[in-house]
Amino acid sequence: MDMSLKDVLESIQMAARSVGAEVASPWFYLQFGIILAAAGLAYAADTAIHARVDMSSLAMRWPLPLRHFARVMVKSASTAVFAVLMIISRIVMWHATWPSRSYLIAVSAKLALAWLVIRLVTSVIDNAFIVKLVSIAAWVVAALSIIGQLDWAAETLDSFAVVVGGLRLTPLLLIKAGALLIVALWLSNIASNFIDGQITRSTDLTPSIQVLLVKIIRIGLMVVAVAIALSAVGINLSALAVLSGAVGVGIGFGLQKIVANFISGIILLVDKSVKPGDLVTIGDSQGRISAMKTRYISVAAGDGREFLIPNEDLVTQKVTNWTYTDKNTLVKIAFAVNYDADPRLVCKLAIDTAAAHARALKGKPPNCILTEFAELGMKFSLTFWIADPDGMDNVKSDVMLALWDAFKQQGIRVPYPVRELRIRGGALPVESVVEVSN
Repeated sequence: MDMSLKDVLESIQMAARSVGAEVASPWFYLQFGIILAAAGLAYAADTAIHARVDMSSLAMRWPLPLRHFARVMVKSASTAVFAVLMIISRIVMWHATWPSRSYLIAVSAKLALAWLVIRLVTSVIDNAFIVKLVSIAAWVVAALSIIGQLDWAAETLDSFAVVVGGLRLTPLLLIKAGALLIVALWLSNIASNFIDGQITRSTDLTPSIQVLLVKIIRIGLMVVAVAIALSAVGINLSALAVLSGAVGVGIGFGLQKIVANFISGIILLVDKSVKPGDLVTIGDSQGRISAMKTRYISVAAGDGREFLIPNEDLVTQKVTNWTYTDKNTLVKIAFAVNYDADPRLVCKLAIDTAAAHARALKGKPPNCILTEFAELGMKFSLTFWIADPDGMDNVKSDVMLALWDAFKQQGIRVPYPVRELRIRGGALPVESVVEVSN
């Protein structure tokens, strides 16, 4: 215990002597002057860049993550310029004199790079935990590099290993693989979003083909990103064959529904039975398809709700697609009138009222037929066509209100239930008829 304390004290004394010697050296003041000059140049460059670059229109046509990256680089121009100047100064002094005479410049460059990495990560990641984790990792790496213990830390992390199926797993390998995977998946997401925008803007492709191409490209880019990241850290993909096979069997049993929904989604995209923008009725849910995902489709009801319906349900259940082959929609209105009305006049009024609506198709005239002589009156069915099923209930309401006004003008009454009460004996000496309307 005493020996360990003595070693620590000696290390502290040696570090203090080194710092004292460094401060007493004229090279320390040269480095300090270079750092101050670089800071001044970085501040001037930052002012010039902000004066000439319009942040509101910067990289507007770029994908969103790259746009964030460019804007953060502009906002952090002083840090970026300072880091570049420090790196250049370090390289020049490394070749011109002893490496120890540019140590302070190297420390400044590493700290500037760590700060720049943290700024970039925090600009594209909203998760506070990941941001904090990356920040700590950046400062730890910078600190280890400054004190010259980065290689020792890497060797220590690589000394602990677990062999699985011929694959040697170490903490260092997992850290490298995780970092490269995050970067590779981020870049693949940027590329897939850019390609998604290009495909969506194409007018030669149907919505179903657009969604199918986007899904295939997105999955393909993710597979390529994972393969590149694992190969970059030295993981032989063939070594994962046995492990991935066993994991695949377990996942296959545990995720049957997810796989079924994924395959059903591919089938829906290929057979084009439903596509984004279609108005569908599935069970008790009705609305317009707003998105088709890998596991489900999103159906917007029009009142703020969205139904997330698994793809498998669309393949196995009855689906009413109002816009499958033709968006023209037949609107049906059933109504009844009293027997004292002229049925021919009623049909004429109904046809004229429906034809006068702004959304009624002129090429397909309305039709009205007498369907039944019922107990309470004559029943009619009015049908007419509109160009799109959107707002069909509003159209029906408008026509029914206009039909009510037309009946009022012509004195045509809508029947209502009548109840007849016959009282025999009691207080009333005569037979009475009482009408009760419901």
